[in-house]
Amino acid sequence: MSAATVTSPAPASGRPTATGNRPLKPISWKAPIGYGVVGLISLVLFGLVPPTGRTSTFTVSTPSDFFQIDPITVPSKTTAIVLSLVALALAAVSFLAARSRRKVGAWLPALFGVAVILAFLTWADAGKASPLPLTGLLQGSLFLAVPLVFGALAGLLCERSGIVNVAIEGQLLAGAFLAAVVASITHSAYAGLVAAPIAGALVALLLVLFSIRYVVNQIIVGVVLNVLVVGVTSYLFSTVLKVDSATFNSPPKLPTLSVPLLSQIPVIGPVLFRQTALVYIMYVVVVVLQILVFKSRWGLRLRSVGEHPKAADTVGIKVNLTRMKATVLGGGVAGLGGAFFTVAAGLAFGKEMTGGKGFIALAAMILGRWNPTGALAAALLFGFSDNLQVVLGIIGTPIPSQIMLMTPYVVTIFAVAGLVGRVRAPAAEGIPYEK
Repeated sequence: MSAATVTSPAPASGRPTATGNRPLKPISWKAPIGYGVVGLISLVLFGLVPPTGRTSTFTVSTPSDFFQIDPITVPSKTTAIVLSLVALALAAVSFLAARSRRKVGAWLPALFGVAVILAFLTWADAGKASPLPLTGLLQGSLFLAVPLVFGALAGLLCERSGIVNVAIEGQLLAGAFLAAVVASITHSAYAGLVAAPIAGALVALLLVLFSIRYVVNQIIVGVVLNVLVVGVTSYLFSTVLKVDSATFNSPPKLPTLSVPLLSQIPVIGPVLFRQTALVYIMYVVVVVLQILVFKSRWGLRLRSVGEHPKAADTVGIKVNLTRMKATVLGGGVAGLGGAFFTVAAGLAFGKEMTGGKGFIALAAMILGRWNPTGALAAALLFGFSDNLQVVLGIIGTPIPSQIMLMTPYVVTIFAVAGLVGRVRAPAAEGIPYEK
């Protein structure tokens, strides 16, 4: 048999064999081990440890739904054990798939996450006088994910073109500031919504100026811009907004817009179709960017300058101009996300009110593999963890409040750490291009 023929399949030990002249990739056991460990922790903590009560109650209906669904009451310990066993079964499926080098779709981590989260919620709500509102939890999670989605999309646009945008935090803060000021002066939340992306684009122009024109290290420029925006907005807040808050810092709130009929579907309706205009804009931006980045000529050029700028230049693509346009567009998208903190949430502007959401957005971008829909899913995960600590704090939970406040950041760390070595950034990311 010649050397080009297919050799025997991979043994159970996981050692790679060759197909033709190409060796098979080593088996990665990271995902099956991770699923197994989390499943065992879920079984021990939420199933075997005695809960504070015998039953858990969940509500799923809202008063304006087409029909009402009675609160769901389940035995706490039994339900948590069953859900944890389901998670362990999914871990076994992941093990078998890794052993045979088969890829599993997104359904497996999604189902695994749902099983573990439901087991945790069942344990946390055991014996509580107030039922846990599942629909409200999901609705708030989507709303809190909005700035993360816009920030992740901004980073995606920039890094797909080869520019590292660490200044997302500053762009969000600038958008929140200008949205609050313009909305307060005009008494229109929608005017603030229009002004927010302008602030983000201006910060992005500074990033372009220093990283492309003067070839300064992009990460350093991003960090400096974050500090600059914090300083400028804090100074203006102290000298202008705080002095005359009635004129400059009393923005009206975006109204909640309910889509007729769709918003009355139980669970799905309140979550997806009973939101503010900013959430609906987010839907559109995610879909449009998914199509533009991967299905259009513009997207092909964008990705080419981020992967191999020299080759793109040889076919006539203006590399630095493409990077500039993508970075400014990304800054505008991030600025739009900044409007969440003021006009969408109905809050006055405050110093450093973004609270590090720009850096979590960067993590969502990486976890989403520089893909709009992936970034959306990752941002929803972080938004859910952020809202979870609020909801559990309201109903009362045996978990200390300090640990609950850590939840969004711990989830961010574990989610990104779990994908180290499995994602690849654009090849020319952060590398200046000079002819």
